[in-house]
Amino acid sequence: MTLLRRREPRFPSFPSLFDDFMTRDISDWFSTNFSNTGTTLPAVNLRENDDEYVVELAAPGMTKKDFNIELENDVLTISSERKDEAEDKDKEGNVYRKEFSYQSFQRSFRFPQDLVNAEKINANYKDGILRLTLPKIEEKKVKPRKQIAIN
Repeated sequence: MTLLRRREPRFPSFPSLFDDFMTRDISDWFSTNFSNTGTTLPAVNLRENDDEYVVELAAPGMTKKDFNIELENDVLTISSERKDEAEDKDKEGNVYRKEFSYQSFQRSFRFPQDLVNAEKINANYKDGILRLTLPKIEEKKVKPRKQIAIN
């Protein structure tokens, strides 16, 4: 690994593509959506509003049974492990082709402490999108600013 000094850009609002090109490992350019093990990580959208957090994970071709979803100590973990095997035999029962695949991933997200109502989390998988709704605890919600009139 080579250490390179990065200079502050002259125009901070413009990212320096040249700096990124020269300082990033070449494998990083092709693995932005891959885990450390080289497996593909599903893309995720995270949104927050006043009442809830919404997590959408793109995982086409899977079934509901393929997912494991846990919330522990304010960390939401979505994981999956899937094994497929296919085998072709001739008329005598001899195997002439056998294929197998193994896919797994794990994504974790930390939420603000004691803000998610774990009892009311809802998960739905439809059209290749896993969608989780994590309601906020009522008394922990941020109250909107109230203007107080002077009498």
